[in-house]
Amino acid sequence: MKSLAELQALRDQMKANMGVRHDDTDNIRVVVGMATCGIAAGARPVLQAFTEEVSKRNLQNVTVAQTGCIGICQYEPVVEVYVPGKEKVTYVKMTADKVAKVVSDHLVNGNPVGEYTIGSMAK
Repeated sequence: MKSLAELQALRDQMKANMGVRHDDTDNIRVVVGMATCGIAAGARPVLQAFTEEVSKRNLQNVTVAQTGCIGICQYEPVVEVYVPGKEKVTYVKMTADKVAKVVSDHLVNGNPVGEYTIGSMAK
């Protein structure tokens, strides 16, 4: 980035991509915990990786958003995926390297990546 105008254009583009579409009931929501605990654990690169992967694949039915503390700080970075008509899936200890698999397997093909979920961490 070389200018304030470039930064503002990027901000506007990201805001448009990340906005929750309340009128679309078939929309998949990916929510990244971005409280101080999440940011300290590496949530920013995870959020960026999700945004880039969803954009690269041109997934029009997926919204990537951020939230505050999800409440399980020891498992940060935490990502929750909401697919209409299905149970929420909580991914824990996420990294940017894991994002492509989650997008491919879960968001595109409907198969949650079990080894990245909170259920596998509790065992």
